[in-house]
Amino acid sequence: MYRVGVLLLDGFALMSYASLVEPFRAANFLGNEKLYDVVNLAEKKQGAFSSSGLLVKANYTVGDFPKLDLLMVVAGGDPFKYENKAVFSWLNKFSRFGVMVGGVSGGPIILVKSGLMKDYRMTVHWEHAPSLMEIYDELILEKSLFVFDRDRITCAGGTAPIDMVLALIATKQGASFAQFVSDWFLHTEIRPSGGPQRSNLISRVGTTNKTALIAIELMENHIADPLILEHLANLTGVSKRQLNRVFQKAFKKGTMEYYREIRLEKAKNLLRNSRMSIAEISEVTGFCTASHFSTAFLNFFAIPPSDYRKGSQFAFLGGT
Repeated sequence: MYRVGVLLLDGFALMSYASLVEPFRAANFLGNEKLYDVVNLAEKKQGAFSSSGLLVKANYTVGDFPKLDLLMVVAGGDPFKYENKAVFSWLNKFSRFGVMVGGVSGGPIILVKSGLMKDYRMTVHWEHAPSLMEIYDELILEKSLFVFDRDRITCAGGTAPIDMVLALIATKQGASFAQFVSDWFLHTEIRPSGGPQRSNLISRVGTTNKTALIAIELMENHIADPLILEHLANLTGVSKRQLNRVFQKAFKKGTMEYYREIRLEKAKNLLRNSRMSIAEISEVTGFCTASHFSTAFLNFFAIPPSDYRKGSQFAFLGGT
């Protein structure tokens, strides 16, 4: 059983909260077993008030340490004004205990203020993005519905948590079961992390093959912790040989070759747009060593990552 904690801060949006917890409830119902255990946490024993004034009761309060696999912070209002060092310290302790920590809507800002998003890719609700980058210009902020990066999950809020949780369910119970849960909510198309609609993914990768699209979404959700071919095949519901045939037909390359190119493109973007070291970039894009990453980058782009970064900086400063 996967244990999920939801920290609700006063002013949270009910839409974001319901979109986060309801897919877990549906998965338990449709799976005929308790696959997910969801508990609420709050600063006060009585619970937390939503932006509409509804009180959601808490099972635990800040300072408690229930056994969790994932802790998600749901915040609304103006999270930039939120200051509670006890909460920041408590979140850090969960992280040190090996718990995956995430945020929804304004929740990612709470993680940033807690010091938990350094050198992690992340997203946030679009209304907060400009202010966030103005205050914390070193962040690796993406315009995505949600971002999985190692032991962090961030989500833009609204209905996006539905797609985020379905992506999580797909990694644990498989894509077919995740689609079953999605259909239960009349949510007929599971949106990929990188865009608002599946059609964006189709136009971006150039195929409508459902197996390939599911596999690519899994790849994009596992950049720092790459899945092996066997896991990709199991989660897409086909054999390893069949998955490779799909990618050869659609892209003229094998599944894992395509996967590596996704990670290298992400590394290229980080070299151009972040201040992370090459060693840090190699880690967040799933390469075992900086040397391994540098060799792969050179082989694919025909330029060492260090030289690419220098050239990108020169071009940014007005060079030709």
